[in-house]
Amino acid sequence: MVDFGNGNFEFETGYASAMDREGASGHGHSAGGGHHDCGHDHGSPKSTGDVGVTAGDFGTSFGLGPVPNLPAAMSKIHSGQKTLELSFFGMGKGNGQGHTAGMYGKKQRQALREKARANRVDWTLHTSVGVSGLAGKDRQGNFSKEQKVMSIQEIKRAIEFAADVAEGGPVVVHTGEFDRPVVDASWNKEGKWAGKFEMYDDEAKRGTYDIIDTRTGSIVQQARKGKTLSRPLWKRYSEKDEFWGKKGNRESYKDENGQTVRKGDYIDYWGNKLERAHRVPIWNKKEGIFEIEQLGWDKLESEAKEMTRDARAFWREYQKDKNNPKWKSDLWYRFREAESEKQVNVMAEEAYIISSLETNAANSRAFGLQYSRDFEENVERMKKLEKAKKMYLEIERSTDEKDKWRLEKELRALNSEHLGLVAPDKKLPSEIIDKEIRNMESAMKQAQDAAAGQWSQAEEQMETARNIESGRTYALKEAYDAYGQAGVYAWRQSEQLKRKGKLKKNLMVAMENLFPEAHGAHPDEIIELVTNSRRSMAKQLRKNLGYDHEKAAKAAEKTISMTFDVGHMNMWRKYFKDDPMKQPEDNDKDFQGWMLDMTAKLAKAGVVGHVHLDDNYGYQDEHLAPGEGIAPIKEMVKILKDNGYKGELIVEPGADFTLDQGGWRSVQKTWDLFGAKVTGTGKGFQSGYGGKKWSSIHYNHQGMASPPYFVFGGYSPSEDWTLWTGVPLE
Repeated sequence: MVDFGNGNFEFETGYASAMDREGASGHGHSAGGGHHDCGHDHGSPKSTGDVGVTAGDFGTSFGLGPVPNLPAAMSKIHSGQKTLELSFFGMGKGNGQGHTAGMYGKKQRQALREKARANRVDWTLHTSVGVSGLAGKDRQGNFSKEQKVMSIQEIKRAIEFAADVAEGGPVVVHTGEFDRPVVDASWNKEGKWAGKFEMYDDEAKRGTYDIIDTRTGSIVQQARKGKTLSRPLWKRYSEKDEFWGKKGNRESYKDENGQTVRKGDYIDYWGNKLERAHRVPIWNKKEGIFEIEQLGWDKLESEAKEMTRDARAFWREYQKDKNNPKWKSDLWYRFREAESEKQVNVMAEEAYIISSLETNAANSRAFGLQYSRDFEENVERMKKLEKAKKMYLEIERSTDEKDKWRLEKELRALNSEHLGLVAPDKKLPSEIIDKEIRNMESAMKQAQDAAAGQWSQAEEQMETARNIESGRTYALKEAYDAYGQAGVYAWRQSEQLKRKGKLKKNLMVAMENLFPEAHGAHPDEIIELVTNSRRSMAKQLRKNLGYDHEKAAKAAEKTISMTFDVGHMNMWRKYFKDDPMKQPEDNDKDFQGWMLDMTAKLAKAGVVGHVHLDDNYGYQDEHLAPGEGIAPIKEMVKILKDNGYKGELIVEPGADFTLDQGGWRSVQKTWDLFGAKVTGTGKGFQSGYGGKKWSSIHYNHQGMASPPYFVFGGYSPSEDWTLWTGVPLE
């Protein structure tokens, strides 16, 4: 513990020589690296005013890359922080520019572990920045099981590294499961901040949604809101139809098959009820055409509601008899595993592609019927020709050669009766008929193949319709499952550390809100991600490890949380719709009000387990020091603290690496923002080399790779004190 200035502020430095005295900091860490929870508020009486943090509560992060990382780690330790976040920038096989957990062997891990123990600091981990969500989305925009597995593996080896080196704590994972419009999001349609976000002008009319083939994870098509869909106008029962007058009333009637037909039901031209797959278009007698309609997004949303009703009806029937083989051909078979009826929902983009596929299938069936009808006609004609051939063969065999001229008359008559059947050259009737039979066989084969192809296309269209899903819901299901898997792995590693007596803090998969363009960035989205991933993890614990509901739920809550990156959240400013009647500074205040409201929402939801502090001007992820941009960071931290947050506060340097004397300046600026002024002792104490003084602390020892060789005052160790290596202090 070092006292800078007049003694009104003190913070834990991390120096081995200064920290060996148990209780000096009030934090109760043990030299042997025993159990403690580094995420808890230690209740320092010297906390800064209204926020409740000291300089020692802030940690910093640094990327593991081309610099000599063990000396770099020591320089961060010497800067006086108790929490340091190691960030991996590589993915897969590591390299000099992007390290991975797998690059650090046993000796490097041991060195990091011992440095942390000796200096009473804690490591936290940031898994590969190459992981952006766990749904498995690849660079082409498709969802790949291979990509999903690779991302889970990256997290697993980061968890192993955290267990080995940090002996617990958070493992940060980027979200970003899929790109989506923001204007249509449910959180943008209700509540105090409804309609306040838009990515670009007319996004409401031009948004794009992916539709996924669940069999492959690939994109089938993109539904574009600004593009209408043409399809037949299907015939439905309405009051203008006359069928009700026969066997019922205006509201309903019984068709010829005894089925009850109600307003809105699909019917054929004779008033019989039809299933969706067999609908017929309305015939316009006046125009002599079948009617079509243009489906805009509004109509597709209505169509989606109708489909949802049908899908829920299927789900209810399926629950009664799950083994009935007929269900496999049902359009809504994909909803069979839904846990409740409320989980059965058809999205507007799904209605878009289903309607298109149904139209294509109907078109293929129509051609199939046409070819089939020709085939049946040809079969009948073939029978007649075979019969005629047999008859003429008998005649030809019984006719004398000199009398065969009589057959020419028969040929002329046959040609007259069956136009074009007999060629003008002189041939026997059986030869002409045989040639026609061969032509007919070829035509039948063509009709057969064409009909079969059309029916196959129709079935393939409907099979695709049975296996399509909105990218939004598909990605989330995959993500919940993957985060659940990672959570189970982290929990088992925590339990193993606990058995060995090494667990400092439960390992935690801490999903980070990333950029506004991708799902997981908005507070409502990441609350949903954390909540449902916890459910997925708990379900896996119950299924695979036999946990009861309560134990599984508690384990999941301890293991899956959120990394709240305030800089990423501040980037929503560029999509915040300003009020043109207000001054710019007033609109900025409105946005900051949203930031504070959302911070409180996250805190109250109980999902925040880790915090990243960095700043920007609301456009890009510049990683300015806290207080150097426009984010109300101090107020946000106060809200978190007021709601019981006790986790890490990690400053993420960025711009200061090139615009100031290094990333460490971001931490010092953070101290300034929170009122933790480090001004020095004012006694002119010489450091012993280069004429440096404690009074120039901001640009002196912090960030250096070598430790200070001096100690002073009440913090000097006794003569028998030794360093953690066992070497006496000289």
